[in-house]
Amino acid sequence: MRTDVTDMLGIEFPIFAFSHCRDVVAAVSKAGGLGVLGAVAHSPEQLEIDLDWIEDEIGDRPYGVDLIVPAKYAGDADGGYTMDDIRRLIPAEAQEFVEDILRRYEVPEFPTDAESEEARRSVGAVNTTSTAAPFSATAAGPQLDIVLAHRPVFVANALGPPPDFMIRKVKEAGRLIGALAGRAVHAERHVQAGVDIIIAQGYEAGGHTGEIGSMVLIPEIVDAVAPVPVLGAGGIGRGRQMAAAMALGAQGVWCGSVWLTTEEAETHPVVKQKMLGATSADTIRSRSLTGKHARMLKSSWTEEWERADTPDPLGMPLQPVLTAAAQARIARAAHTPGSGAEKLANYFVGQVVGTMNTPKKAAQVVYEMVEEFIEATQSLASLLDDA
Repeated sequence: MRTDVTDMLGIEFPIFAFSHCRDVVAAVSKAGGLGVLGAVAHSPEQLEIDLDWIEDEIGDRPYGVDLIVPAKYAGDADGGYTMDDIRRLIPAEAQEFVEDILRRYEVPEFPTDAESEEARRSVGAVNTTSTAAPFSATAAGPQLDIVLAHRPVFVANALGPPPDFMIRKVKEAGRLIGALAGRAVHAERHVQAGVDIIIAQGYEAGGHTGEIGSMVLIPEIVDAVAPVPVLGAGGIGRGRQMAAAMALGAQGVWCGSVWLTTEEAETHPVVKQKMLGATSADTIRSRSLTGKHARMLKSSWTEEWERADTPDPLGMPLQPVLTAAAQARIARAAHTPGSGAEKLANYFVGQVVGTMNTPKKAAQVVYEMVEEFIEATQSLASLLDDA
């Protein structure tokens, strides 16, 4: 299967797999796609470990890395907030609301001292001991240096146009750079900044996403940035959806949600079971985790933040710092069936969750997508033969 992006990146199938799990990244790259490691939650030390492991696992096969440096960020006009700045800016009302949620749902406290720190690390809490704010250019700089000291062929920015320093460093290192876009005008800005590949992410997608559906968005962006190649994203987890995206002009697809229920995924077991039983109507765009609209599973957590009598979520990066410890406590306690923590537990996922109802190997997902893509395109071709 040959497109512009397969030629650019040296891959067999134009399937990009965004995942925070290194095992998924390696499995998809080994299956002929391009695994892309979501690195935003990685400490520099953990990122180094995971990239070394991926490269040992996949040999000379290509892979990518995704960072998050938002275009708009509270405090960036002043050079960016430190963690101390953020803590001082979080209103007492918001802190009290989060604590009230945890009390009412009877979510236990963390253990104390060393046990507490180990517990926080075990559930992937935001690193609140760092001086750099999460999701910031200050945090992404060291991550990017580590990435470029390794050999990913592709680096993507998930929120807004990559900053100048990011584009310059990636291109000087001879790698390709990509960026996600939810509107045609955003894609045009990315290209003007020097981006090589655009990911057109529709409303259906998990995580941070805009308000335009993929069926409308993909051809708009394809037309706006031609001849720069475009990947379709949002609502894509099967071969028929891949065929639809490419019929709309995409040169490949960017998939994230579909890997969350694979056997390799490190998705919290309780959340994975919720996803396996969910329908496409069981997601919501909520600011309750990051401060920006992100699609995730509906849960008691999202319901609490949607109530009319609750505080509005804070902006990024204040909201993730406000909620990090609470989310870590919820994740640690959610293993108990029927508990309040289980009811609160959720994670980012797109509307395609309605078809993610059987655990599979990541490679099987790739091969089934390719097989169904071939069947779909052959079916379409037969319509012309019969004309």
